Amino acid sequence: MSSLFRRVRVIFMRVPSKPSANFCTTEAIANKRLVRNTSASTTETQLQKLVDEFKKSSKSPRFRHNQSIYKRTVARLAGAKKFSMIEDILEDQKQYYNITSQGFAMRLISLYGQSGMFDHAQKVFDELPDLNCPRTVSSFNALLKAGVASKKYDKVVEIFKEFPSRVSIEPDLVSYNIVIKALCEMGSLDDALSMFHELESIGKEPDLVTYNTVLNVLYRNGQFSEGDKIWAMMESKNVVPDVRSYNTKLRGMVQDGRVSEAVELINEMKSKDITLDVFSYNALIKGFCDGKNFEEAKEWYGQLQKKDCNPDLVTYQMLIPLFFEADDLDMAFELCSEAINREMRLKKEMFTQVVNGLVKQDKDEKACKLVELINSTKYLKYKLELPVVD
Repeated sequence: MSSLFRRVRVIFMRVPSKPSANFCTTEAIANKRLVRNTSASTTETQLQKLVDEFKKSSKSPRFRHNQSIYKRTVARLAGAKKFSMIEDILEDQKQYYNITSQGFAMRLISLYGQSGMFDHAQKVFDELPDLNCPRTVSSFNALLKAGVASKKYDKVVEIFKEFPSRVSIEPDLVSYNIVIKALCEMGSLDDALSMFHELESIGKEPDLVTYNTVLNVLYRNGQFSEGDKIWAMMESKNVVPDVRSYNTKLRGMVQDGRVSEAVELINEMKSKDITLDVFSYNALIKGFCDGKNFEEAKEWYGQLQKKDCNPDLVTYQMLIPLFFEADDLDMAFELCSEAINREMRLKKEMFTQVVNGLVKQDKDEKACKLVELINSTKYLKYKLELPVVD
């Protein structure tokens, strides 16, 4: 790995330490303010150093081929809301010959979109001819995706209607899929369905992405009759439903309180050799959690683990409160421990509730162990204390 790569990676991973203050005095409060201001200044300095090193490293053709470091760096700056810094590093890329490559130009458009900077994404697309990079349907689709990523759904629809004739681009099925998604996200379901049904008349066959997008919004909004018609149409066109198709239907069934039917659908998935993922299990677990069916929730959580399917944050957010409410603090403790080992960022209040419950049940050893486990982590931004017992 080159020294340029190492420098940028080290800066990217570096996190400023947080001094702790234990006393609530006027001096301590003043010190906290000083620490906070100093920490903010330090972070600003580090981020500027990251930008400077990134621009310096960009001179290397090898560095410019590393898409992941672009994505991580921009994500970090976006998380800190340093949009001017994002503009600084991305605009700097236009000086390199790579900008004449469609893939590199699309990368800049996408990164701006992921940062919520859609106007900048559109500016890159508009400038492509001047940068000796031809505008194609692929870069057009990258712009549409950037609009969806930025949640500028109305702009996506507007651009789709106006741009093709202006820039002589013929939208393809991917273009239509993105716009249908935008219409669904902005709540224009009738328009989305209208575009979906018009596809065949313009010589475009809906693919699995099209069907999944439409099915998701229909089942999510409780329109099962219409959703089942689309499902039947999908199968009649020999488009095979995948796990995402089934998960969409599962979530809709659970939302509608049809948990037993959701179990039957799970069995159908198994019979068709469709591998369940964490979203499949979460959908069913949610149904049992909502119905306070502790045993079934526990059973399906066990099945999730047996299938080597890792629980995610949502799994723990559903199950820990359920078992706390059921007064099963042992199970809640086990789930909390697992969540910490998997570095899940659960809220402090959830852990506090379990710790307090363990103390009330005289399970002090587990309470202490959980507090120690939480306080020993580096990824959580808070600490816990054992409650004071009268």
